[in-house]
Formats: sequence, C-alpha cells, structure tokens
Amino acid sequence: MDISCSLPAVKQSTTGNDKSKKIAQSVVTDDYDPYEHRQVKHPTNNWQTFAHFLKASIGTGVLAMPAAFANAGYVNGLILTIIIGIIAVHSLHILIECMYELCKRKRVPYLTFSEAMTIGFQEGPPIFKCILPIAKPFVDGFLAFYHFGTCCVYVVFIAESIKQIIDEYSVVLDVRLHMCFILLPLFLIFSIRNLQILATFSSVANLLLFVGFGVILYYVFDDLPAIQERKPFETLNKLPIFFGTVLFALEAIGVILAIEENMEKPKAFVRPCGTLNVGMLIVLGLYIAMGFFGYWKYGDKALGSITLNLPQKSILAQGIKIFFAITIWISYALQGYVTANIVWNKYLAKRVKDTGKHVLFELLVRCAIVLLTFAFAIALPDLSLFLSLVGAFCLSILGLIFPALLQICVQYRTGYGKWKFRLAKNLLLIIFGAVGGMMGTYVSIMEIVRAYTKYT
Repeated sequence: MDISCSLPAVKQSTTGNDKSKKIAQSVVTDDYDPYEHRQVKHPTNNWQTFAHFLKASIGTGVLAMPAAFANAGYVNGLILTIIIGIIAVHSLHILIECMYELCKRKRVPYLTFSEAMTIGFQEGPPIFKCILPIAKPFVDGFLAFYHFGTCCVYVVFIAESIKQIIDEYSVVLDVRLHMCFILLPLFLIFSIRNLQILATFSSVANLLLFVGFGVILYYVFDDLPAIQERKPFETLNKLPIFFGTVLFALEAIGVILAIEENMEKPKAFVRPCGTLNVGMLIVLGLYIAMGFFGYWKYGDKALGSITLNLPQKSILAQGIKIFFAITIWISYALQGYVTANIVWNKYLAKRVKDTGKHVLFELLVRCAIVLLTFAFAIALPDLSLFLSLVGAFCLSILGLIFPALLQICVQYRTGYGKWKFRLAKNLLLIIFGAVGGMMGTYVSIMEIVRAYTKYT
C-alpha cells in the first residue's frame, strides 16, 4: 500500500524535476542578452549612428521621387509611398527582432543576415531544408549585388551632376568622360574601411543635404502651376516603375544592418523612439514632400534626379548640384562598405594566409569594386530606370520576402498566434514582394532595353 502510493509520488517528482530543468534552461536562455556580449572594434554612439542612418537612407532615391510620382500620379504616389514606407519599416523591425531572437537561442552576440537566414531555415518548416546549402551565399550574393548596383547608380548621378555644370561653364563632354574623372575620388573615399571615421563625413554630408533640400524646395515652390495640370492617378502599367523606385529609395537594408551591428548601444536602434523609427519618419516625410511637390512643379518632365531639372543658368542651382554630388560621393563609401565587407571578410580574407598583407589585398579588392561599378555605369543609359531595376529586383527579395520568411521560420516552434495571424501576415508580405518585384523587374528591363536601343 505504501509502495503503491509512493510510485505516483516518485513519478510526479521526476516530472517536476524535468519541468524545473526546462524552466531553468529557458531562464538561462532568456537571461542571455546578445547586445551585452557584442564586441565592436570601433563602436559608434547614437548620434553617429543616426547620422549614418540618415546618410544611408537619403541618397539618390529622394531626388528620384518626383520621377516616381510621375509614374503614379500625385494621389496614388502619396498613398502608395506611405504604404510601402510602413511595410518597409515593419520588415526591418521583424528582421532585426528575428536576428536578435536567434542570437539568444544560439547564445552568440551577433549573426549576419545570411547566417540568420541559414539558421532560420534549419529551425523552420521542413520544406526549407532543401535550400540550406545555398542559403548563405544566396543571401550574401543578393546583398552584395544590391549595394553594388546602388554604387553604380551613384557613379551615374555624380557624373551627370558634374556634366551639367561643366557643360554650362566650359566644354561639353560625354558623361562617360566625367565618370573617368571621378574615379580617383571614388578610390580615395572607398579606401576608408572604418565606419567610425566615415561618421564625420556623414555628418557633413547630412548638413549639405538639408541645405540642398531647402534650395530645391525654393525652386519647386517658385511659380507652382495649378495642381489640376497634374494627374492624380496614372495607368497601372506605370506603377511597377514607381514601386521599384520607391523601394530603392526607402530601403538600404545592408547598410542599416551594418550600422546597427557597429553601435555602441544597439538597444537604442529599435526602441519606439529609437534610431530606426525616428530616422524613417524623417526620411519618409522628406520623400513624400520631395515627390509630391517635385511632381507638382515639373510633372512628366521630372528627370531621374530633380537636381537635373534645376535652372542651368542659376549659380545657386549649380552650387546645389555640387553639394549633392559630394553627399552622394560619401554615400558611395557607405553603400559599398557592405559589398566590400561581404566579398572580402566573408569569402576572400580567409584565402590570404599572410595576415600582414590583408590590408593591401582588401584595398585591391575595393579598387576592383570601384572599377566594376565604373564599368557598369558606363553601360547605363538611364539613371531612373536602373534605379528602379535595382529596387524592384533586389529589395523586394531582401527587404520584404527574406524578413517574412525568416519570421515564419523563427516562429515555427513557438506558434503563429490566434488564427495563425502572423503566418498569414508574412505570407501576404511575401506575395506583395514577389508580385511587385517581378512586375517591377520586368518593366524596368523592358524600359532599359528600349532606352538603350535609343541611346546607342
């Protein structure tokens, strides 16, 4: 009797021990904060991070917003920019949150985007197991290519801005020759390998940017036509170009992750009033204002960069073009930082056995990247079309589809909530990114082929 009564007690005690062990293990996991264990060689403070964020997010994309609105209409453009902006910010939040959660599970201070995706596929639904071998190089490849493409766009922008000034006051030369002239400055800025040093350049560039925006708006508000002369809505076949341009403008996912990685206090990045939310609110406001009023002013004549619409004869307007050329020159180093970091640190550095020559070989790799962006820029017929292609092809995958897939994988074990709301939300995000990306890519390629035929 005593023995039979004691058996359940022993079983209950054992079960209790198992539960207590599991609870203890979960407490240990929960107590691990990756941010507290992260060691950064040259950390940036919150203000330096904010400066980098603004500089990375406000590039040629904001100057292309009037041309984007020309492909949507001012009502469509306003509404869709806000929607895409909210989706982009949400995607960045879920990406960073999922990377943080995986760091806690694996008890490591940091995971790269590609590492997080690989681990996510390992722990997610079995259907993703088949793509595990290519997950890391696939994500790295898209990240490197996107930021490489952005650098190509920047080369074209700088060259076109300088060409307009030189054409007015000196000899008229082909834009390709101006690309040759800026090669050395691009080499010099791209040889800076430290984000902390680049923070000083970013602060100066942000000051020039806001002065430049003020001057652009001065010209925009001067003698505005009646709003009735502009279209509130455009045809559906033009929307893919708009989608790609706005996505390119709003997303700088690789640089944003690199900035967050190098923060001294990374918790400040994703707070409700942190760097990400406040920065994106400012960026989105600037983009909407520039797109709406720029389209109101110039209509269908809005060029790939609004600076190219400014008066040729005005000294002030020409000075602003120099300002923006300088800021985009600095942005070139920030955007290219991601490509160089992936190509060198992840894949090539380990092949160089002599560590004393690492700096030399890294500089050679950076030199090769600059030359490649120059070569691609030479072949580009149109700034706005290539900008749309890069945005639609790369950022629909990197900024929308991959974050949604990662959250599906991370939440696979813990569940998707009531009525599987989070699963449904992420599936809609994937569909939105896939449809928009495919349509934007197809239309951009067709337009580039048409423009290139005309250009040659």
